[in-house]
Amino acid sequence: MNAIQAKDRLYGQLAASLKNMSRVVGQTADLFEQLQTDLDAMRVLAGTHAAQFITVAAELSPEPDGGASTEVTTG
Repeated sequence: MNAIQAKDRLYGQLAASLKNMSRVVGQTADLFEQLQTDLDAMRVLAGTHAAQFITVAAELSPEPDGGASTEVTTG
């Protein structure tokens, strides 16, 4: 009778562990879904910042010929 009680107790612990593991796996799936949403938002934000950076860099960069095309040379 003692072995049967020990077996039942161990099966009870196993069932509780499996139930807990199932709950934790569900939470992990929810966290991965939120992570995917956050990564998508970061990708959009990075693209926006890159476009802003390129626009500002283009506005601030000097002319390639150093502005020489506006000078008139006589010869």
